Amino acid sequence: MRDVLVAGGGVIGLSVAWELAQQGVRVTVLERTQPGREASWAGAGMLPPGNTSRACSAEQQLRAQSHLLWPEWSAELREQTGVDNGYRVTGGLHVAFPGDLPALDLERQQWHDEQIPLTDHSAESLRVVEPALSDLLAGGFELPGQAQVRNPRHLKALLVACSQAGVRIECGSPVVQIDQYGGRFRQLRTPSGTHQADACVLAAGPWTGPLLSLIPSLADSPACRAVLGIRPVRGQIVLLNTQPLPFRRMIEYGKRYLVPRPDGRVLVGSTEEDAGFDRSTTSVAIAELIQFAGTLVPALKQAAVEQCWSGLRPVSPDTSPLLGPVPGCDGLFLAAGHGRSGLQMSPVTGVLLRQIMLGQAPCLPPELVACTEDRLPASPEGC
Repeated sequence: MRDVLVAGGGVIGLSVAWELAQQGVRVTVLERTQPGREASWAGAGMLPPGNTSRACSAEQQLRAQSHLLWPEWSAELREQTGVDNGYRVTGGLHVAFPGDLPALDLERQQWHDEQIPLTDHSAESLRVVEPALSDLLAGGFELPGQAQVRNPRHLKALLVACSQAGVRIECGSPVVQIDQYGGRFRQLRTPSGTHQADACVLAAGPWTGPLLSLIPSLADSPACRAVLGIRPVRGQIVLLNTQPLPFRRMIEYGKRYLVPRPDGRVLVGSTEEDAGFDRSTTSVAIAELIQFAGTLVPALKQAAVEQCWSGLRPVSPDTSPLLGPVPGCDGLFLAAGHGRSGLQMSPVTGVLLRQIMLGQAPCLPPELVACTEDRLPASPEGC
């Protein structure tokens, strides 16, 4: 495999491109807008820990492998490009109010089952480790191995590394046609021209389904319907600015979070909205996030609101990524459907796609994340 096209220039597409280019493959990334400016840029960069020896599900194995890769990738990117992506192991607190303790206990048990080190906290000990937390919190636990990375800086590092490795990146190049011949990928067409290659990776986030639908013979395939079912889920985020920082650790409450940065900024997120491809921010959601921040850490009520934005997460029908060959079209591969975990799982996605495409021993069983007919959720009875 000498030439590969990657459709999509987000963190997933760039990670795949970098891995392949370092193996001597000529890679061209086709990005519909600007690389890394969609969901990859919008996230908070939280990196939960994992344990490869206890990982069973696809999510657990992908998380565990990426947990091992993040320090290595960050150091290599910094050495090669001079860009520090902000990778830091800061620990994370998972907290609950009195009525939420049963859900917190369930979450705690899941980490215990994976044998991930954690520290339990009572209401009192929570405020010993983070005095700025609300007095109303009833307890929580800490994951000391939880890390964070600054999304824009990581994307900058990836872009520089890809350029150094010879990756060609074409901005403003939406794919308008995918051609195959005899059941094998042949070429992509964009408004600016035709691009031929030995293989192609579809890594276009929520736009991956529409791309695959450009091949009519695959649109009716039961396995490929899982790809066509990838949908955008909007997540809105607020950036606060406060000095000094009232807390040091990441704080999670259910699916919402506070992520402190060393420069005094705090990311507050995130919503989950089925809003199609609408990337706008709404006054209702932003107000709810600001209120959430002040409820969890009262000192944030005085913080300045610096910026608001949103991103569109690509969520697959069964919420797990789709990675590997596209059934029915040799030379066509998938790297999509990561949902909230795109940045988190980007290192293992890049490594696994490189291994699968180049015939190398995979770091985890490919069937866990393959696009197959059983990836479709069961239809309700009578449908």
